[in-house]
Amino acid sequence: MALLESTAATHPRAGLVGRFPALAVLEYNLVAYRRTWRAGVFSSFLLPLLTMVGFGVGVGAYVDAPVAGVPYLDFLVPGLIASTALQVAIGESTWPVLGNFEWIKIYFAQAATPLRVADILGGQLGFVLFRVLTSSLAFLLVAAAFGALHSPWALATLPLVALIGAAVAAPVFAYSSSVRSDSYLALLFRFAVIPMTLFAGVFFPVESLPVVLRWLAYASPLWHGVDLCRAATLGVAPAWSVPGHLLYLAAWAAVGWWLAHSAFRRRLVV
Repeated sequence: MALLESTAATHPRAGLVGRFPALAVLEYNLVAYRRTWRAGVFSSFLLPLLTMVGFGVGVGAYVDAPVAGVPYLDFLVPGLIASTALQVAIGESTWPVLGNFEWIKIYFAQAATPLRVADILGGQLGFVLFRVLTSSLAFLLVAAAFGALHSPWALATLPLVALIGAAVAAPVFAYSSSVRSDSYLALLFRFAVIPMTLFAGVFFPVESLPVVLRWLAYASPLWHGVDLCRAATLGVAPAWSVPGHLLYLAAWAAVGWWLAHSAFRRRLVV
């Protein structure tokens, strides 16, 4: 015991991981990410650049009237930041999670160590949020270069996208860990991700939708994220209350965590 305490004292990193075991899972994912981060950085800047040129500048040239009182590019950018957070979060919470259960079996190896289910889940979620933040930061920098940010509050989009990522990734963890085939993941993208991206206020105001579709948009976590990001980048009040948005996204994250923890526990704890 004295030797272990001495080791922890002389190696602060080991002591930190001992106190927060989820960091070991996060470290594993970051080490694996070192092999692919260069391509990820390139695409993180290329995608927002092409999207803003294609939609914001190209399509925006045909939109004569302001949208919600601002040029179309300025309206579009915060929606794209929020939808990027959603897509990255779901992308990192589907095939990687399913693969760690069905193909690579990494989670079973981690569960055979002193790591708890909450540690495995927390480390994986931490990596997803890391990916969401870095991708969104790249989008924010490109948007600033286009002059589409009009308030210092634009920096608040970074904690906002982290909350969006948690609100989306946690329930998707539960879904991905409950299926046995990646065919079900394609269904998730087809019937949830694409409709949310198209109809949650990213490309046009949801007020232009029929009432039924409008309320479906309000029920999605993406619309709440879009409204908050738009308020931050434009320096205006959101359409809904800020505490209401934050509590709604936090509820998605909390319920998703509970569902994911239950699903992981069913598969990992014998």
